[in-house]
Parts: sequence; structure tokens; C-alpha cells
Amino acid sequence: AEFPAAARWDAKLALQYQRREGRTVLARREHCGPLRVQRDLYPEGVATCHTIIVHPPGGIAGGDALAIEASLEAGNAALLTTPGAGKWYRSSGPMARQSLQFEVGAGAVLEWLPQETIVFDGALGETAATVRLAGDGVYMGWDITCFGRAASGERYASGNWRTRTELLRDGHRLWLEQGRIAGSDALFDSPVGLAGHGVCGTLLAAAPLWNGYDGAEAAVLLAACRAVPTGEGSLSGITRLPGLMVARWLGDDAEDARRYFTALWMLLRPALKRSAATPPRIWAT
Repeated sequence: AEFPAAARWDAKLALQYQRREGRTVLARREHCGPLRVQRDLYPEGVATCHTIIVHPPGGIAGGDALAIEASLEAGNAALLTTPGAGKWYRSSGPMARQSLQFEVGAGAVLEWLPQETIVFDGALGETAATVRLAGDGVYMGWDITCFGRAASGERYASGNWRTRTELLRDGHRLWLEQGRIAGSDALFDSPVGLAGHGVCGTLLAAAPLWNGYDGAEAAVLLAACRAVPTGEGSLSGITRLPGLMVARWLGDDAEDARRYFTALWMLLRPALKRSAATPPRIWAT
């Protein structure tokens, strides 16, 4: 059902990370509406700040508009995640929106690793993400989308879902993807669409390592990523582009998708960030 206007939320969270005496510090946080930083943690030392972002209402309803911005100055490292799945509820009219704007300075590393998004039957949603990299900045990020609630036997039979993702380095576009899928769209069952599956995901890893095609380290890393098990009944594929690696996953279980992307991330991180992968503690709760 549509939520009354008073129950809809406009929320914004703006984060700025600075480097102070070898430590990445969340130097500025501004918010309005129900978006907050739950904790900033240092489970792997002071060079990388883990930030847990929470949306207290627990879900996104028709008419809601959420915006998250993060800016990393040169040489910083931050990992952003969420404590639980994002839920997009049914709407009888208004579109709900979420915007991500990330700025990554030279030598900085930003990891955007949220838990899955569940799109309820009847949801009207739009997501847009823009990542701007400077110099040799690195970005690793994923999104996992569940259409309907499979555990309840719910399919995404009505509604409309739109998505847009853009990556740029020094103003030059590395990646632009736009998509739209409606409830009961033929793409859900088409072999060139979701092929009957209800969960899909994409991981993007942008780094100078992927420039050129003759680097031995990049070739070994790519082969290792392609050898990661996909999971029973699921499909995956990995593509290397100039300056970017793209991994896709298609299946029916969000936990399988998280395991697959986490395994890729644990391979990618030592090569792209020069430090071992330390999974956020919140994932284990």
C-alpha cells in the first residue's frame, strides 16, 4: 500500500574521509533524515576505516528518497557496508529513489559492500550510482538484487525497477550501465535475461592493474577469479575491460551470491589494495 506523505522520508548522509598521521579518519559526517553511521571501526588497523551505514526505518517505501555521498582524500581507505538487507516495499504510485555519489582521490581505496537488496512485489524503485576516481584511486563495489521474496513464495509480479551505474576516472568514463525491468517482464524467464532466476548481482573492480593486456599479475588474478565456484544451480561470468573487471552472478539464493562475491573480493583485495581482506564483523551477526 502507498504510505501517506508524512511517513515518507527524504534522507541524506555525507561522509568525508581524511588522512591524519597515517590514519584514515571519518573527519566529517552530515545527515538529515533517517540515514546514520552506526559505527566506524578499525578491525584491520588504522589505515582503513570500516563504516556501517544504517537506515533506521528498515525499508524504503514509495516516495522515499535516500542519498549517500562519500569523499576520500588522497591516500585514504574506507570500507562501507550495511548491517542487513535493504528492503524496497510495494508502492501504489510514488517512485522510491536511492542515489550514491562517491569521490575517490589518488591513491585512495573505496569499498562499497552492502548486503543484498530485496525488491518486494509491487515496488517502484530507482537506484543511481556514480563513482569518480582520480589518478590511481581504486574502487571495489557490488550490488545483489533479489526480485520478490523467494522464501515466502513471492515473485516480482508487478512494479518497476530502474538502475544506473557510472564509473569515471579523471573524467573519462570506464563504465555505464542502465537497466529497467518491470514485474512479470519476459526478461525474468528469457535465457538472455534472468533465465528463471530471482537473484542477480554485479561486482565492479576499477584499478590501474587492469590497464593493458600483457600484465602477468593481472592475468593470474583474472584466472583465479574465474576459478571461484559459482554455487549450485547458479551462473556467473567475469569480463576484463580497460581499467575495470566486471563479475556477474545469477541464481536463486542471496547467500550464495554473497559467498561468491566475497570469495572474489578476498582474491582481489591483496592485489588491488595491497592488504589482506578482513570481512566486516557485522556480516557475522
